[in-house]
Amino acid sequence: MLSLLRPLLAALLYLLLLLPGAHSRFPVYNNGFHYQDISNGNGNGEIYFNGVRLHVESPEHAVSATRGSSVTLPCHFHYEPELTTPRRTRVKWSWLPSNSISAPVSPLASTMETEVMVAMGNRHRSYGSFKGRVRLRRSAPGDLSLVINELQLNDTGRYRCEVIDGLEDESVTVELELRGVVFPYFSQKGRYHYNFFGAQQACQDQDATLATFEQLFTAWEEGLDWCNAGWLADGTVQYPITVPREGCGGTDLAPGLRSYGQRHRLIHQYDAFCFSASVKGTVYFLDQTTKLSFNEAVQACVSDGSQIAKVGQLYAAWRMTGLDQCDAGWLADGSVRYPITRPRANCGPPEPGVRSFGFPSPYLKFGVFCYR
Repeated sequence: MLSLLRPLLAALLYLLLLLPGAHSRFPVYNNGFHYQDISNGNGNGEIYFNGVRLHVESPEHAVSATRGSSVTLPCHFHYEPELTTPRRTRVKWSWLPSNSISAPVSPLASTMETEVMVAMGNRHRSYGSFKGRVRLRRSAPGDLSLVINELQLNDTGRYRCEVIDGLEDESVTVELELRGVVFPYFSQKGRYHYNFFGAQQACQDQDATLATFEQLFTAWEEGLDWCNAGWLADGTVQYPITVPREGCGGTDLAPGLRSYGQRHRLIHQYDAFCFSASVKGTVYFLDQTTKLSFNEAVQACVSDGSQIAKVGQLYAAWRMTGLDQCDAGWLADGSVRYPITRPRANCGPPEPGVRSFGFPSPYLKFGVFCYR
């Protein structure tokens, strides 16, 4: 019976729509934009835009900051022509971590992004590790800039500001980088003992993360020269050479990053290139009248109200605060190192850097670097 009534109901509805003023009796979607539906054209139901246009822009497409600080990722929107009355727009900030970025523009990128914050009007919600650390600046009409507080090592990457108004959807991206230092790191067992996940953990244990390609490239531009290959955050294995030589790609290759490309993350083993940014506390050389074994060094820092410093903390203090100490000291991983910003006689090579004694016997006597 119902199947017999359907044609009659459809015909009745069609007649009602033909009556004068009939369209006013039914709700019609209208978001303030103007569209032209030409469904009788080529049969594809195309919609042509012929009215107000939404624009989303950022004056800066790359922003750098220091760990633990606050940073603002700029994003602004406006309409052309300008509207006389404000509109309720929705903004979504999403994030593609640095270790997921393999090309400037990737068709797969949007599917890999994770939500950071969604807001409409005065209502907003933040997600994951960003919860409670992000807000919209809203310093002027159209300002949807994202403020991130307490920047963490893993916050680097590509952020997308997407503004949505009805069928209109425009976005812009901003790269976030942390200022810091890249350092090569290898196991106590010797070179090439880390698969990708072991390299990740090794960097984390030293208050660092696996370096990105961009971070290693910057370090190479600043003079980093290291002939052992190491994992990067994107799963590639590379190493920086400023002085071409045999055993490091040969003398025929120009200076640059030597790449092994993507390697199997479980099977293949290499060293790691770690990235460390500024630390909140202070790294210092503990004044002692006597030298210490490793266990004595650990206890000496605790007795001084501190803890023994990690490799990433020492590198960050050397690069970010200019720590200079011509005395070798124990670090938390059992290595012995010392930082030099002002090269001088009896303090190693004539270039600034962190000197390393490797991993000596824990019973040998050295100083110690503490972190408070």
